[in-house]
Amino acid sequence: MPTVLLVEDDRSILELYKVAFVRTGYRFEMAESGQIGLEKAKQILPDIIILDLMMPGMNGIEVLEKLKADSSLKHIPVIALTNMSEFPIVSRATSKGADQYIVKTEVEPHKLVDIVVEMIKSSEAEKT
Repeated sequence: MPTVLLVEDDRSILELYKVAFVRTGYRFEMAESGQIGLEKAKQILPDIIILDLMMPGMNGIEVLEKLKADSSLKHIPVIALTNMSEFPIVSRATSKGADQYIVKTEVEPHKLVDIVVEMIKSSEAEKT
């Protein structure tokens, strides 16, 4: 069963996506801060990480840099999920290793689930 890790500081968004992902049959893990997300990623080695960029403490860009610098985590696909759509932020996230960049207000939860399912399928196909 694939595992999705959502790193997001907004509890209501965590709960919203939890409902959407549980319906897929995927294992869904949550972390409410960048530091906790990084620690949880090391523990569970998820199949994909959905990462908010704007968080207090360690922000999403810092988490992304640490994920991609860690040999045990750098292969995990990452979706940057944020309310920020300005080009410099998008460019920075993708240059640091985000596989996709999605603006929260532009995608409904079921659509994000579809994107994640496709990314996991692609990632599994590349492994074989």
